[in-house]
Amino acid sequence: MYVQSRRVDRGRALRFEWDPEKARRNLAKHGIAFDVAQFVFDDPLYLLVPDRFEDGEQRWHAIGMVGEIAILLVVHTYPDPDREDLVRIIGARKATPHERRRYEQEGT
Repeated sequence: MYVQSRRVDRGRALRFEWDPEKARRNLAKHGIAFDVAQFVFDDPLYLLVPDRFEDGEQRWHAIGMVGEIAILLVVHTYPDPDREDLVRIIGARKATPHERRRYEQEGT
């Protein structure tokens, strides 16, 4: 079962889904809830970086600011190639110093 939520990203509506058990483990490990992580996509300057191809899916990193609180990295995929409005969140954590610098240099 997946949890679903909706956000608007750069003028288009996005739907988010995630596995509740994976979200629970992510919160315990990284202190970041997936329902908070989805706000990265509200940042008009977020970076979208291709990651590895795993389990038949291209994975992506979104690096962006959540409010004025923190820069996060959100690992995600687009599970349906015909629907780029559906985003499955796989993991989320605070960005490393290197990732923060990249965001600050490329996202501005």
